[in-house]
Amino acid sequence: MQEPLNTIVSALFRWLHVVAGITWIGHLYFFNWVNGPLQTKLDGPTKKLVNPELMPRALFWFRWGAAWTWLSGFLLAGLVYYSEKKQLFEDNNIGNPWLWLAIVLVGLAVGFVLYNAIMKAVANKVVGAAICLVLYAAFYALLDCVGHFNGRSLYIHAGMIFGTTMALNVWMVIWPNQKKIISALKAGTPLAPDSPEVKIAGLRSRHNTYMSIPLVFMMVSNHFYPIFSAASPLREVYLAVIIAVGFAVTWLLYGKAAKVPGF
Repeated sequence: MQEPLNTIVSALFRWLHVVAGITWIGHLYFFNWVNGPLQTKLDGPTKKLVNPELMPRALFWFRWGAAWTWLSGFLLAGLVYYSEKKQLFEDNNIGNPWLWLAIVLVGLAVGFVLYNAIMKAVANKVVGAAICLVLYAAFYALLDCVGHFNGRSLYIHAGMIFGTTMALNVWMVIWPNQKKIISALKAGTPLAPDSPEVKIAGLRSRHNTYMSIPLVFMMVSNHFYPIFSAASPLREVYLAVIIAVGFAVTWLLYGKAAKVPGF
């Protein structure tokens, strides 16, 4: 794509990506840090009155925010990284962008299937999440050592893995289970907190919340060249620290959310 059209289209996709992301992640935080603690204070009749009106509206913006964030991000990645070798690879003389686009797409799809299977099969969800993080690191190593992606594209693709997992969680797990939860509540037969639908929707929403904070850093990491530069011997260490700090901050915010008082 020729300039200035390339810059204009890129700017529009980036704008859409940010606005959709704010819509999505804002609702994610609302559900986990505002609505979650609130629900524990509501009695049954109040929930039956409020939630069938509140939740479908909030979930509409939540799921479509996720869809547009992912779609605009994917198109932006294609425009920026897969249209020119120099943006994707360490060396312009190696690699086929179209081949690696196919590998990335297959990897994202297979990765979600494995993540889904692991979280269903492993009873200890912390252990399951740890296994998924090992697979995450393995996919990153594939892009680095075999694909020879440059540092900038590695950090962006690290974010894309989290973002795709989060978006698929919304559409394939959280939303279908929330529909069952809302329908049961409207019918006067609310699901128990330990029902499979409530537990899996809550777990995946928490996973998305934990992934969201490091994801935001990865999405803006192209401004921090010294961190991901090939000359930096600590590039992967920085990324691991970013993820760990993001997870720790999320854990602290969950603790804070539970203590915020109402009137």
